[in-house]
Amino acid sequence: MSTTAPTPAAHEPVKRSTVRLVVAWVLVGIPLAYGVFQTLTQVTALFG
Repeated sequence: MSTTAPTPAAHEPVKRSTVRLVVAWVLVGIPLAYGVFQTLTQVTALFG
């Protein structure tokens, strides 16, 4: 049973993947939040 220490290069794809995931959620989340805000504004105008 040999144990080898992971190299720093082995962790780069995970970090890059995390950054891409955060950017993707920001790109989806901002328009989604705007749409929810607009919907709630219209609902309050309709029923308020």
